[in-house]
Amino acid sequence: SCPLLSLFPGTDVGVTGGGANKENAADVTPVTAQPLLLTPEPWNLLVTQTPAKEKAKEGETVVLNCHLNSPQHPSLTNLMVRWYKEDEKGQMDLLEKNMTVLPNNSRIFMSGDLSQGDVSLIILNVTTSDHGIYFCEVTLPDGKVVTGDGTKLRIRRALGLFGIEESIGTIIGVVAAGIGGIVVLIIVLTPQLRRCILCMRQDSRQ
Repeated sequence: SCPLLSLFPGTDVGVTGGGANKENAADVTPVTAQPLLLTPEPWNLLVTQTPAKEKAKEGETVVLNCHLNSPQHPSLTNLMVRWYKEDEKGQMDLLEKNMTVLPNNSRIFMSGDLSQGDVSLIILNVTTSDHGIYFCEVTLPDGKVVTGDGTKLRIRRALGLFGIEESIGTIIGVVAAGIGGIVVLIIVLTPQLRRCILCMRQDSRQ
């Protein structure tokens, strides 16, 4: 048997080489499949707030609509929802982790079905202090934060004068414009009035 092996010195090398190739092939297969198993599908979430502007009268109930849409994740129960308001005083949190955070406030809470993507906000018995821009913010399981475009809420106050109802800001603007117009008229008309008075005096002398 020794002479035969010596005549074919590459036989052992070929056998061991083939075994090594099989082992390498077995090792390579899980490496190529591993990234597919460990890499999660990225979230593609759309947060839609409607309408962009909303008006309400004091004492009314307001619903600020916010809907979530994620084609690859039909169930949205594991998302964290936050609502906050921005006005001239700054930013104020209204709802965090799907729960109201305002102390002793049962007027503001989330409505709808989160699993269906409805995370709208309800405000009961609105007052003029509720005016501002409301934002719906959602935190995904991977930590990504998606925020809606916001809804601007204006509150109308009943003045009791001929049934006029308008926001405080508009009322102040109208009054300021009216005063400004009167001042301009006085300034413009003053020289003309002086001329008329002088003309009348001259006529009376004649």
